[in-house]
Amino acid sequence: MGDIYGYIRVSEKSQNPQRQWDIMTEQEGIPPKYIFEDRASGRDFNRKAYNALVGTENTVPLLHAGDLLVIYSIDRLGRNYTEIKEQWKHITRTLGADIKVIDMPLLDTRSTNGNDLERTFIADLVLQILSYCAQKERENILARQKQGIASMKTVGGKKVSLKTGKPTGRPAIGYPQDWPDVYARWKNKEITAVEARQLLGLKTTTFYKLARQYETDHQPADSM
Repeated sequence: MGDIYGYIRVSEKSQNPQRQWDIMTEQEGIPPKYIFEDRASGRDFNRKAYNALVGTENTVPLLHAGDLLVIYSIDRLGRNYTEIKEQWKHITRTLGADIKVIDMPLLDTRSTNGNDLERTFIADLVLQILSYCAQKERENILARQKQGIASMKTVGGKKVSLKTGKPTGRPAIGYPQDWPDVYARWKNKEITAVEARQLLGLKTTTFYKLARQYETDHQPADSM
């Protein structure tokens, strides 16, 4: 059997990691020199201690095949299920190390009888579960977004936020001061599109976008 490492992370510098240290040393029997700690927000995944364990593009990982990484909770591996799955795969597949999650006893990739097939099966099963959870998480977020948009009132062709009372999405581009006159001259072929946009100080894409928007806004009622 290889070495046993412990990894501890607390989200804020003010949080006390002592409970995790006690569990790692007393319950799991891990020597303090093999326990690595990060104090960083989950939003910031640039973690020195964690990267020392799993390695980066420029550094060699401390974890090797046959080693065991003990963490208190699965969320210590990443900020979301997708990231957790990627880290789990990196540790168990790429590095060939095992993982034990203290608060989820089923998430322990060590084989109980030396059967590598069993170990691989457990790791794959966990990956599938995490993948499913990630997909469901994305679907639930999208569903909530659609429900929120559907419940919004429509004012002037735009959805209005129930919380702020303001229209959602990008604001419509405003017309330059001389737009009606220059637009009419362009449509009557008195000037070219290049001349029109130069007179208005617009980029080509903005000019044509405003032209389409203007034509839609001023479309005759009997043609709709």
